[in-house]
Amino acid sequence: MHSPLPGIPLFQLYGEHRAWPDTDLLHCESIPARSRLHHWEIKPHRHAELFQLLYVQRGEAQVEIEGERRVIREAAIQVVPPLTVHGFRFSADIQGHVLTFGTALVVDLEKRLGAPLSVLAAARCYPLGKDRMRLHGLIDTLQQEYQGSAPARGPMLQALVTALMVWINRQQAALPARSQDERDQQLLGRYLRLVEAHYREHLAVDDFAARLGITSLLLNQLCRALAGQSALQVIHQRLLLEARRNLAYTRMSISQLSDSLGFSDPTYFARFFKRLDGQTPKAYRKSVSV
Repeated sequence: MHSPLPGIPLFQLYGEHRAWPDTDLLHCESIPARSRLHHWEIKPHRHAELFQLLYVQRGEAQVEIEGERRVIREAAIQVVPPLTVHGFRFSADIQGHVLTFGTALVVDLEKRLGAPLSVLAAARCYPLGKDRMRLHGLIDTLQQEYQGSAPARGPMLQALVTALMVWINRQQAALPARSQDERDQQLLGRYLRLVEAHYREHLAVDDFAARLGITSLLLNQLCRALAGQSALQVIHQRLLLEARRNLAYTRMSISQLSDSLGFSDPTYFARFFKRLDGQTPKAYRKSVSV
């Protein structure tokens, strides 16, 4: 799968190109389950539309977030927002889990909590401290529920994930006041989530800015400073990503794909795709099928 950043793979889950499942809005697996397959190293990559929580129970995790490295040696939860370049190197005795959330689940959690989950918009590490055993029990129960098929599995998973997010939110609230850079990062995170939810609707940048409570000028300045592209280019890149994905992995016709992405005319969609990708949708599909 292609990535707007050269050399940085854009995955659903690390090493996988399959589409995010519609049945479960949550994925939970142990750290060793995936990292063992890659010799305990997960190289830098990004997720277009997924939020992740890395729960380190014990062992050592070397974490790289946007080129900055740190080492986790105590029980902690590392938040990884969408489109954040991240990589890990684990010790062979690592224990813990990776929780991955689809955007729809985050929206549902925000409705339950009655407030935006701004804690998911910034990459940050939260040591468990005195709550270590309590959080271990919560996440262990979540993993068991996820793997099982007991009655009322869905509501139970929702309750456990909600409890976990409440704990992380409380840790964020206890932190010192955020710097302007962190506030800007969180605002960008909110914009990316809005784009993820509405990119097929072809809303104007002004509409997105209004939902964020800022001007379109400020939104463009923010996107250029932190993402290296304009607010409109962010929307276009998301549309391009989805178009490439469907051309590569589905048998949808160009007309069907155009319609699914909210274009009123397949010809306009083809021009849009060629302008951004340099080749027609048909030529792109042929190039990736070789």
